[in-house]
Amino acid sequence: MSLYQLERDGKVQELIRALREADNPKVRARAAELLGNFDEHDDRKDVVNALVGGAQNDDSRIAAQSVDSLDELGGDAIEQLIADMAGVDFGDGGAGWVKAKAFVQALDADVPELRMAAANGLGQLEQADTVSHLADAFDDGDPRVRARAARACGKIGDPRAVGPLESLLSDPKAPVRREAADAMGAIGNRQALQALLPLYEDDTERVRRIAVGAFGNFENDRPVDYLIESLTDESPAVRQAAVYSLIELLSNVPTEQSHQIRDTVVEKLASTDDRSVVVPLVEILEESSQHAQRRNTAWLLGRVTGEQERTRVIDSLIDALFEDDQMLRQFTATSLAEIGGDDVERRLLSVVDDDTNDPDVRAQAIFTLGKIGSERSRKTLDRIINDTENETIRKRAFSAISKLGGRR
Repeated sequence: MSLYQLERDGKVQELIRALREADNPKVRARAAELLGNFDEHDDRKDVVNALVGGAQNDDSRIAAQSVDSLDELGGDAIEQLIADMAGVDFGDGGAGWVKAKAFVQALDADVPELRMAAANGLGQLEQADTVSHLADAFDDGDPRVRARAARACGKIGDPRAVGPLESLLSDPKAPVRREAADAMGAIGNRQALQALLPLYEDDTERVRRIAVGAFGNFENDRPVDYLIESLTDESPAVRQAAVYSLIELLSNVPTEQSHQIRDTVVEKLASTDDRSVVVPLVEILEESSQHAQRRNTAWLLGRVTGEQERTRVIDSLIDALFEDDQMLRQFTATSLAEIGGDDVERRLLSVVDDDTNDPDVRAQAIFTLGKIGSERSRKTLDRIINDTENETIRKRAFSAISKLGGRR
């Protein structure tokens, strides 16, 4: 049975056995990774004990993964490792400052896995006054320690970590750069974001993705050029991150700047048939809970959608017509008009013809038909004028039909 199957079936004891006894170190490391997912299991104590043992293994892969899984388990898991390896007694929980002091001391331990655990533990405690000690660990000879010290600074979120973290953005090891970039994005102040900009062209895809993903936190148009460049990145994941960030950026910048950014984004997106930059837009429209994001996305979709994703986009925009957000419905209507075509007209007519639909939704659909409708729409609107008792729908139908050549 595979380790994945063991995890899915909750067979913790068999995973523990694999961690302790498997002949292949890769299998043991993978077992350690999967054990980190059982934070609320009845056998949690056994899991922690097994990972504490794994963290002291001679194989660095097993040790490193065991430390990270203890971190995933949270609570007292890392503390137990520190206590076991450093001979520290935290008693019945212990005060936060007592634990922090022990973790800081462990940052200077001879065993790199103990230093890793100490950095992870300080990240859990989230005490700002430990940032300087974590920053000292940025010079650690073991890249695993540097990476986890950077990660801890990101969890703490203190702006004082930004300066030291900048030094890690050029670290020779990609995992260290990745954790530093992630931490800078989590802190998210102006200095941190500015420092991330050059990483849009880092050699490592995950570093680029993290950096580009943070650009949406800007409150000005500074990263637009970098995001536009990232739309042609060789990695689909980076291109998708750039799309998400562009939408977030449009939601964050002042209105007068957002118009210019929209024009630039449309020009770039419209020139590519790459589905990896259109699908994320649909996902934002369908899944986001932020009004500004969804409005910007609805507007963009009408101007960048190609034939490949046309049906999916139309489905999503039609659904958005039924949302409570009036501005979203308006943006959606303009995008459906931009896309146009028989399929859009047919879908809008089905909305208009269903008198169980909200009158405001039907009126918005009628407005769009006035822009793209054919003789079929004119006949339907003519009938609605005669049949409806809703004055808003009647007025909207009169307006739309006048644009289609009037009543006959």
